[in-house]
Amino acid sequence: MIKIIVDCFGGDHSPDANIDGSLSALAKMPDLYLILTGDEAILKAKLEGRDYDHARLEIVHAPEVIGCDEKPTDVIRLKKESSMVKGIRLLRDEDEIAGMVSVGSTGALVTAALVRIGRLKGVIRPAFCPILPTMAGGIVGICDSGANVEVTPDHLRQFAIMSSLYLENVYNVKNPRIALLNVGKEAEKGDDLRKEAYKLLETTENINFVGNMESRDLLSGNYDAVVCDGFSGNVLVKTTEGTALELLKKIKKDIFSRTIYKIGALLMKRMFAEEKEFMNYQNYGGSVLLGTSKVVVKGHGSSKAVAIEKCIEQAYRMKVSELGEKIETEILKYEHYEDA
Repeated sequence: MIKIIVDCFGGDHSPDANIDGSLSALAKMPDLYLILTGDEAILKAKLEGRDYDHARLEIVHAPEVIGCDEKPTDVIRLKKESSMVKGIRLLRDEDEIAGMVSVGSTGALVTAALVRIGRLKGVIRPAFCPILPTMAGGIVGICDSGANVEVTPDHLRQFAIMSSLYLENVYNVKNPRIALLNVGKEAEKGDDLRKEAYKLLETTENINFVGNMESRDLLSGNYDAVVCDGFSGNVLVKTTEGTALELLKKIKKDIFSRTIYKIGALLMKRMFAEEKEFMNYQNYGGSVLLGTSKVVVKGHGSSKAVAIEKCIEQAYRMKVSELGEKIETEILKYEHYEDA
């Protein structure tokens, strides 16, 4: 059995979405075992009358909830009975538990994971790696998207190694094309950090480094992953998602502006539905935290049931593919780095 914890509180649609996504994942993965953390009375009431394999689901009582505005370091010390912190503690203490999914506070989750779970041997800094769809019908990973605002060239090289292995082992992307986010495609572009990182990536074995990538090309389908500092990566992801959503709103507004457009839209209704589904981030799971000693997946705060299910599937695949062991093996081929 693959045991995974699901933090059932902290999201916009919790706990209903967390429960629905969990039960859907249980139905699709026969060797999956889920541990739901949260207020036991509420969870039991929500599960009453539902059809699922009771032998593969348990509830761990955790009555406290972490707010998104709470200081992460305070949360770890003061809210030990929260669904997130109790889940992280279980993940640390129980060897047979493979990973954890949460849609709660990002800062609290990262802090708790680093303090309680720790890093894989040789990893300097774990990094978030969300997935977005490309115009070529594939996916692209962004590593890092918020865990490390300031980075060094060595960090970026490790991000490249980890994201490459992630795409290859979890999404079956063969020989992933890894790019460095920069202000231009030429090798000499960028600041000293980007120039030094470019040189390191060029000489790193077992990754398919294809050079610099400009932000406008993220969804082109020409890249499988892009490495960057957490600040730039977070801006890149949110700008891309925001642009797509606003464009859909404008198209909808324009369609209703003229009768002839409405007629045309009616004929293209199926295509519009397919495009909306393609661009829906709920279908692509969450941001995995690459580099921690156990699997941690951070779902979007507004995740609905389908997104929760995808997050659980990501955690499941990471465990089954032994991604952590492969990352550790590859990272340790290079010199040992101390914390920066």
